[in-house]
Amino acid sequence: MSGALVIRLAREGDIPALEELIPLSVRGLQSQHYSSAQMDAALGPVFGVDRQLINDGTYFVVEAAGQIVGCGGWSRRKAVFGGDRDRAGEDASLDPSCDPARIRAFFVHPAWARRGIGRAILEACENALAAAGFHAAVMVATLTGEALYAAFGYAVEERYEVPLAGGLMLPVVRISKSFA
Repeated sequence: MSGALVIRLAREGDIPALEELIPLSVRGLQSQHYSSAQMDAALGPVFGVDRQLINDGTYFVVEAAGQIVGCGGWSRRKAVFGGDRDRAGEDASLDPSCDPARIRAFFVHPAWARRGIGRAILEACENALAAAGFHAAVMVATLTGEALYAAFGYAVEERYEVPLAGGLMLPVVRISKSFA
């Protein structure tokens, strides 16, 4: 990652910038694998801000000249994807001795794609979840992100489709990695 880029934990005050970045990232980088209708229906319920990750101190942002150009995190909670818009209450905690951590919600501004931002965030996530005592991680990845995670040793467990509004489906892949 270039010296001009800064990775840090996300703060509550970053939420408006994240809410702008996520649709830009989705529409700019996911169109090779998903239709406009799929992307629009997934924004919010699947692709959205999860404030619990920010509150837990497990969500990172990457800044360039003070602007957020990427984000992503990990979680010690049960949810494997999705914004918190429709979630009621706090997400249940995982047990690091037997449960895998979750890798969650990676988004990069299209103008900053393929510059090592996703890799830097993933490395920060893996270091943090290992320090928290987790021995494995799992995620539900988009088809667009699958190659990045495969390069880090994540293996496919399952391919399936997430139901969206209007009868649409979003193909995704559940992948995992052991650190033990």
